[in-house]
Parts: sequence; structure tokens; C-alpha cells
Amino acid sequence: MKKLLTGDEAIARGAYEAGVRYAAAYPGTPSTEILENLATYDEIYAEWAPNEKVAMEAAIGASIAGLRSIVSMKHVGMNVAADPMFTWGYMGVNGGNVIVTADEPGMFSSQNEQDNRNYAKAAKIPMLEPSDSQECIDMVKAAYAMGEQYDSPFIIRLTTRVCHSKSIVECREREEVPAKAWEKNPAKYVCLPAMARGMKVRLLERLKTLEGVSETTPFNRAEMGDTSVGVIASGICYYYAKEVFGDKASYLKLGFTYPLPKNLIRDFCSKVDKVYILEENDPYIEEFVRQIGCECIGKDLFPSTGELTPDVIRACVTGEANKVIDFDKTKLIARAPSFCAGCPHRGLFYRLGKRKDIMISGDIGCYTLAAGKPYQAMDSTVCMGASFSLGAGAQRAFHMEGESRRVVTVLGDSTFFHTGINSLIDTVYNKVNTVNIILDNRITGMTGHQENPGTGYTAKGEETTLIRIEDVVRAIGVKHVYVINPNHLDEVDKALDECLALDEPSVIITRWPCALKKFSKEDKAEFDSLFVTRNKVDADKCIGCRLCLKAGCPAMSYDSEAKKVSINRAQCVGCDVCTQICPKAAISKED
Repeated sequence: MKKLLTGDEAIARGAYEAGVRYAAAYPGTPSTEILENLATYDEIYAEWAPNEKVAMEAAIGASIAGLRSIVSMKHVGMNVAADPMFTWGYMGVNGGNVIVTADEPGMFSSQNEQDNRNYAKAAKIPMLEPSDSQECIDMVKAAYAMGEQYDSPFIIRLTTRVCHSKSIVECREREEVPAKAWEKNPAKYVCLPAMARGMKVRLLERLKTLEGVSETTPFNRAEMGDTSVGVIASGICYYYAKEVFGDKASYLKLGFTYPLPKNLIRDFCSKVDKVYILEENDPYIEEFVRQIGCECIGKDLFPSTGELTPDVIRACVTGEANKVIDFDKTKLIARAPSFCAGCPHRGLFYRLGKRKDIMISGDIGCYTLAAGKPYQAMDSTVCMGASFSLGAGAQRAFHMEGESRRVVTVLGDSTFFHTGINSLIDTVYNKVNTVNIILDNRITGMTGHQENPGTGYTAKGEETTLIRIEDVVRAIGVKHVYVINPNHLDEVDKALDECLALDEPSVIITRWPCALKKFSKEDKAEFDSLFVTRNKVDADKCIGCRLCLKAGCPAMSYDSEAKKVSINRAQCVGCDVCTQICPKAAISKED
């Protein structure tokens, strides 16, 4: 049966066909859809974990217990999962285990552009890199077979274009793989130093064997054509190269990229006049090629940042940009990204941005948009869960220097469960008087509305224990906890005033659902009016002061000729933030 699947969908399909029984992940673009698709298969248990480290550990546990398991994450998630992953490479599997990392050249929704191929080398875990959806299926299945044969987990490294591009795949029946028997074996699964030393020796021996596999696997192959130019590429860059060079080059396509096949590479390089290495981000392949004594052209010609698209490759090689239809660029209107109409973060950041002499420590989520205009209400963003602990460090530093400046920290509900809890413990334990705000919009918003421990539902949509953030915060030891509706600006101001007056840690929880969320029965029961109204502007009362526009709502616009504000009814959801800002009461509910 043939289907048109994205790479993410194909990874899930490959896991299904390989007999996988256990899947865990934390959502993050561009890997989110892997677990979402795995959760659609009845034969696979799939869960959203609070963070990638927990997901990795759960998948390791399932493997040790005998099941084939898979864990997926975006590239920065592997930083969180690295602690157990490095040791897991030493131990080896029982049931096969695949670790999927989705890198993001170009940083479309990420805070950095790291190249996780380096993790395979550092952790000494074999790695495969698919170029299209069919290879996603084939490599996942091969990873389980080879992993169990050679006693190793496997990393599969994707990039954004492989994750989200669609291609035709051949779908086959599921192979029902019986669970491997679990046997007590501390020498394999207890990493005390005395045992880990022996594991390291076995790990290096395993890699020697896998070097031979890399030389002969069909995932690494030479395609000889015109020998004036040779291209070595992996992942999506293989297809980019073929689009640029066509039949005017020879190709060495690498799919098994750790360990790399030195003999195959040397043989290919000896048959062509000039070698280009096409790879996004780091010179991972290039450094190896040079290390084994082969001349090549890599990052001295091609960029180390962004996507290595055909246009970029062509411009680097020929010095000529691709011809496109020209247009008057002065007619383009610059529009900054903004919160959605009715976003519950708007009221909080509208008021927070007006506070003086504070530093605002932010985090990863939709709310990072508050760093820009019109709010300018975020001063730092590093990684998931960092806002509390970074803010604590900054606040302590201000105190040490005798400065009166206060620090306000902000993160989301899913981020709080991810790594915010530990950070808040640090704040409370070390008695730092930061004001800590948790934006509880009742869902994991930025990555597409995945469930989390605070929603009351699992990845498969089953009801589960709802972990209330305020209960966790109080259990940590926070004495001053405020739960407010962020659409009510007076509640926002009152909570901020009271918390900033304290000399000990405090927490404000802004609790209102994301405007785009499919509301659960619990949402409907808890919140009295879920966006069932619209607002309108009375043109006779509007004086054109434009104060309401400072809330940054995309449903509002200003007519420069009439000098009046209007509201787009199709976008407005009646959050009422604008009605509280207008000094002339010109904005009200529709009848």
C-alpha cells in the first residue's frame, strides 16, 4: 500500500511496522508530529513526558524490560536527554531502542542551531540520516534490527525539511515482535564505575564492528556519473545537490553517518576530480574526510548557518543567484509577529511592560513574543525552565550590588512541568524574592496543543490525574500564591503590586485557556465565558487616541483618514482587554 507521508509520519509508520510497543516524547518543532502519529496506533503505548530526559529514561526502561521502544525530540531536547543517553550507549539494549532527534537549520522556531550529529560521535551511539519519507521508514526498521543484533540504541537524525516534506512511501504490515525476556543482569544495567569500565571497552569494540557495517550498508552508496565533480551529502542535502548538479556530478550518499565509512569515502574521492561536501550546520562529514587524508571543499565555500537549499548551493558554486521575478520591495509592509486575538498572555504583558525598574526573565513559548513591540516586556530567554533560575541569579546579583531593581520571571504551564519545578525549588530554597509568573493557558500552546500534566488528559486522549500548578507551588514552599484571570487588568495590577512589595518568593498563576484551544468539558465548567462574545467600537465616542492599539491585538486597526479604530469581528473573541484600556469607554460588547 502506497501513501503520501511526511517524514514525521513515516518515522511513526516505521516504528509501527517494526513492532514498537512503547513511545515517549516531549513536543517540539519539528519533531512533535512523530508522537502524535504514534499515538494513533492501538498497538503502541504513547505518552507525553514532562521533559525529554524523562521521556528518554522511560523508553530506556521499556527497552530493558524487553519491548522495542522509541523516543523523539527536537534538537535542543537532546541537551536535556543527554544525561541518560550517554550512559545508555554504554549499557546496550534488550528490546531495540531508537532515539530520534529533529534538528532545525535556520532556527525557524528554536533558540539555537546545534548539529546533533555531534551527539552520536560524543555518546558513541550509531546514527542514521534519512533523506526522504521512505528512508525514514526503512531506517527505523533497520535501526531496530541492527540495534538488537549489535546490542546498541540507534540515533536517527532528521532536519526540518525531512520532517515536514511529503513523499511517497510503501507501507507494509506490522511485524509483531515478542518482548525479550528480562533477566537480572547488574553487570549490564548498573553503571557503577567498576562495571562501566568494562562497558566502555565493549562499546568501543561494538563501534569497530559497526564501522564495517557502515562500509557495506545500502544506506551508504556511490552513484557514479560525471567524475569532474563529486558530491558527498547526507539527509536532505543529497536531494538539494541533485537538483543543482543533476547528471553533471557523481554522488556519495551517506545515510549511515556514525560511524562513517572511511574506505568507501576514500574510494569515491579517488575517482572524482573535485569533491564538494554538502551538509547543513557543522562540518561533521568534512572534518572526517579531511582527517582520512582526502581533499575536499566544504565550509570554506558553503555557509555554516541556515539551510543549504539549492539556491544557496548554486550561488556558492557559480557565484550567480537564482533568477526570480523582481518586485518593488518598498511596498512590503513590515509586520511583527503578535499574540493571537484573545490570547490570555496579552493582558499580563500589557501591564507588566509598563512597570519600571524591573528585569523580566522569560522562557520558551508563545509568550516570548512579549520581547517585541508593543510590550517590550521580556529581557532574557535561554532555554526551557530557565526563567526562574536565571531570574534568581540576577536578583541575587542585584542585591549583592545594592541595587533596588526587582526581577519578574515568566514561563508557561508545560514549561513549568518540563524543568520549571526544579528552578522554582532553587528560588525557594535560596530565599530569593523574585516574582514568578506561570502562564497557565491549559495546554501546550506553541507546539500545537499537546496535552501536559496540567490538562488532565494523556497523549491518547484518556482522562488522567490533573496536576494543579498551585498545589505543586504550595508544596514547594511558596507562601504567596495568586491565581488570576489575566484578561482582568485590575487583577494583574493588584497581584503585581502585592508580590513586588514582598521580600520573599511569590508566584502568580495566570489561568485562562488559549483562544485557539478545543475546550474540554473541564474548561467549560471552570471558566464562565469562553469567548462567546464580540466587541465593537462606537465611532462617535472614539477620539482616535490609539491607546487600545498598544495592547497589540491583531483584531484592531486604525483608519488614518477617519482617525478612528475599528475591530475585525471575524477575529475578535471578546477578551475585553481593549475595553479596559479605552479612556472614553468607546469599546463595548455587541448586543
